[in-house]
Amino acid sequence: MRHLLMKCLLASTVMMAPAATFADTADGDALNNMSWDEVVELARGGEVNWFLWGGSDNINQYVTEFIGGILSDEYDITLNRVGLSDTVEAVNIVLGEKESGVTDAGSVDMIWINGENFRTMKQGGLAYCGYTDILPNNALIDWDNPAIANDFGVPVDGCEVPWSKAQFAFAYDTNRTSEPPRSIAELLDWVRENPGKFTYPAPPDFNGSVFVRHVFYHAAGGVDGLLGDFDQAKYDEVAAKTWQILNDMEPYLWREGATYPASISAMEQLYANSEVDLTFNYEPSGVGLNIENGVFPPTTQGYGLTDGTIGNTNYTIIPFNSPNKAAALVLQNVLLSGEAQYQKALPTVWGAAPAIEVSRTSPEVQADFATIVSHPNVVPAEELSKAALPELQASWISAIEKGWLENVGQ
Repeated sequence: MRHLLMKCLLASTVMMAPAATFADTADGDALNNMSWDEVVELARGGEVNWFLWGGSDNINQYVTEFIGGILSDEYDITLNRVGLSDTVEAVNIVLGEKESGVTDAGSVDMIWINGENFRTMKQGGLAYCGYTDILPNNALIDWDNPAIANDFGVPVDGCEVPWSKAQFAFAYDTNRTSEPPRSIAELLDWVRENPGKFTYPAPPDFNGSVFVRHVFYHAAGGVDGLLGDFDQAKYDEVAAKTWQILNDMEPYLWREGATYPASISAMEQLYANSEVDLTFNYEPSGVGLNIENGVFPPTTQGYGLTDGTIGNTNYTIIPFNSPNKAAALVLQNVLLSGEAQYQKALPTVWGAAPAIEVSRTSPEVQADFATIVSHPNVVPAEELSKAALPELQASWISAIEKGWLENVGQ
């Protein structure tokens, strides 16, 4: 019903002239040949439907109030934030519309996306591409950095723009745990020694999936042999070891592994209720926010692993059939601005690491970034980055998630 409503909203949208010339900006080729001022005028007075994970109140507030406020005040654009429990929901909408022949009046204008779903959209011809040079704030992006130019090993090729950087980290309560496990090997021993005090969200939950990949790396003896294109023989070898490790661990998990939390929010609530003693997140700054909001005890401390944790860059993408592409471009440009990236980096707002090169921003923005003081209980990004592990190509991740469901989850 919500998607039907979204289509009705889009169908009834009245754009300012000259929007009618381009069918509510659905013509991407025409947009790619416009000046930025022309794009802005085309977008002015319209709306944009942004589909993104909705499981974080602080992220939702930042998007709705700060970003939505800029779009409304400066561009007269209405931002419709559509919350998702899983990004694939939005991808499936776009895929279904393409299969139904909906090429210029889709329901989705933009998606906060991860590498696995980006590969699906790029390979399926579901992404609007070739526009990044139009964005004035594209100049703030270091496209020479392979970690930016490739999303989980898939070349971006002008089909999305980065939004944030993140790196996985653990956390524990110093009042309940004197010394937490500092590596995956130590964690496996710790779980057996502390039955019922650990769990992880069931993949394909994003955080649950990345935890399983850490175990997969451990079973492989390191990530180096897994980089590059998917290798079925190598996967079969490492996967068998991984499922054995996770199944052997299951009786020692919360509720003896009979059930897994459905989301990272559910797992964090278990930690907050002292049902489990460890938690983790791809957004380390969440520890500080949860402490400040009274969810986590103030004795919670974030930390990394001696054998490293996985880090990546996340992006936003515009579907090929977005009817509000100009408004989506304006939204992406706002997200990339030094001011928006600074606001997002504030520990009291989100604490997300910027995806832009701060050194390329104005002196005023650089000065603002220099004043940011992270929450003392959040593990510093500089410390985590010393042992950062790369993400696998998306084909590996799909296989690992499917394999977990078939061999562990069931």
